[in-house]
This record gives sequence, C-alpha cells and structure tokens, in this order.
Amino acid sequence: MTLGPNIEDTGLPSEAPDRESVFHDLVEGHRADLHAHCYRMLGSLHDADDALQDTLLRAWRSLPRFRGESSMRTWLHRIATNVCLDAIAKRPKRVLPIDYGPPTAGEDHGRSPLPGSRWIEPFPDEVVGVTDGKTAPDARLERREALELAFAAALQHLPPRQRATLILRDVLGFSAKEAAESLGVTVPAANGALRRARATVAERVPEQTQQATLRELGDRKLREIVERFADSFERGDIDAILAMLTDDASFAMPPFREWCRGRDEIAKSWLMPEGPAPRLRYVAARANGQLALGAYAIRPDGTYEPIALDVLTLRGDLIADMTVFRDTSSFPRFELPERLSDAPTGPRRGDTG
Repeated sequence: MTLGPNIEDTGLPSEAPDRESVFHDLVEGHRADLHAHCYRMLGSLHDADDALQDTLLRAWRSLPRFRGESSMRTWLHRIATNVCLDAIAKRPKRVLPIDYGPPTAGEDHGRSPLPGSRWIEPFPDEVVGVTDGKTAPDARLERREALELAFAAALQHLPPRQRATLILRDVLGFSAKEAAESLGVTVPAANGALRRARATVAERVPEQTQQATLRELGDRKLREIVERFADSFERGDIDAILAMLTDDASFAMPPFREWCRGRDEIAKSWLMPEGPAPRLRYVAARANGQLALGAYAIRPDGTYEPIALDVLTLRGDLIADMTVFRDTSSFPRFELPERLSDAPTGPRRGDTG
C-alpha cells in the first residue's frame, strides 16, 4: 500500500524527478511517526491512512515554500495536525463501547450494532515500525504508551485543539511556542489547553500503563498468557477462560454498543465459545502496544476464517479488559493470515515483546 502521493497525483508537472527524489528523502523517515500521529488524533486506522496521504500531498505542494525555519519533523507534524483537525470537524468522534453507555447484562450483548465510523479502531504498531522510547527529549510519554487503547480513547473525549495540544507537547515533545504556532494560538492559550487536556486524560486512563505492566511481566510470562488464552478458547474451557480474568474485567465487541463487566456477566456473553472443540484458532499479534490475538472460526471445509481481533488489557498477570474488534478487513495490516488450515495450533506468532 502506498502511503504517500505519486507525482502524477499532485497535479504538478512530472518533469521534476529531482524534486520527487528530494521530497522522498525528506519525508521517508517521518512516515511511521506521522501515521501514528494521525491515528492518535483520529482514533481510526483507516482515517489515519487518508490523513497521512493528505498530509504528504499538502507537504509536496508546499515544499517550494519550506525555508527551514523549523525542522522537517516539526513542519510535517504541523501539516498533519491541521489535516486531522479538518477531518475531525467533518465526522463524529470515535469511542469504545465502554464510553458509549453503561454495562449491560451478558446475555443482552451483541444486539445493537452501530456503524463502524463510531468506534475507535486498533492500530498495528509493529507493522508500521513504531518503536520503543520517546519521540523527542521533551516528550512525557513513550510512543507505545501513547497508542494504548485507553489513551487513544481518552484523547477522543478532548476538544480537538486540546487533543492536538496534548499530543504535540506530551507525545511529540514540541515546545509551547511550537505547539502554539502549529495551532495558531498564543502560548498562554496553548498552555491552558494543555493543562485541561492532561486533567481530563488523567481521569480516564489507568494509573499504570500497559507498557509498564508488560515490562514487569517479561517476555516469558507474556508468552504464557497468550498461550493460555489461545489454548483455553480453542478447547472451549470456560472455567480456564474465566480464571484468567480480573473480578471486574470488561468485555466489549465493536461494532456492538453493549458491553459487560464482571466474570459472571462475561460468562453469559458472546465471548464464551460454544459447540464442540476445535471450533476456534488463534494467532498472536500486537495492537496499540498491547497483547492481541487474531481469532478464527471453523468453516464447513475444515479451514478457519478470521472473525475478530482480540486486544487484551492486563492488570498484573490477569486480563482486565477485552476489546474484540469484529472488523477483520485490517488483518493483513497486523500480519495475520487470511485463512488457516485445520492443523492443530497454538498462537503462531510468539513475539509478545
């Protein structure tokens, strides 16, 4: 998939191979970060794809006016921020079911699907190369920390300019002046927006990030959790599944608005496997810097087709939240196969670190 403009798409003369080469060299190292930035702003992988394309097209057209008064990184993220603000103004905010309304009884789950455009989408951080560490010396948040589902969902509850200010300052490490100039506001206004945004986000995210939890558990324990999860579901062992959950665990399944909380309600929900095993297969993945698994259901011909991407949020070594995304169109972006054979399996990709 091409994530940048072709010279033929810009409406500009194509007899400028040097300019195209220069542009490619200037922006290539920033694509992954720009893509992640657009995702944080928009909460949607598909919207982030479109915003990245628009960003690179605007940058291409503006390149002759770039005078180096700021770094290329700052200039490109300024363009991307304004592209995203334009996009936000044209569509409803995206949320998770847990933000849409109160929990429901487990047996009532899965009755009210809503359009996909209402929901936050998972993000394949490993695929696009978002690595560990901070994006800039002044950033307060790690890259993967700032992609976690809870953080991505909290961002969507902020007014657009507060959202942009928080990302520019705490994720990208922009100075107050750079953030203010990017948004066309004064430095005091940017600082005020940042304070309000930090307060709102702090109320909506867990005290400990998933990155801290994953580091504490270590690769061996994480592999064990993934293997136990896959094995329990593939065997249809409901007691084993429930034993992996915290007492107050939640289960949500976009595009359905209903979600439930607690082991008893989850036991009555759509999450629990039905019928004789083996009816399900799982493949390990990574999404939003968190553990994830691609879920596959058996077909009449004995093969398994994708049905969902399960993103897990851990509290200690137990699962506190399961968000099961029923849209499988993005499976290739998570390096997940389109179909599985009927061979006995566990989670195929063992890379949980």
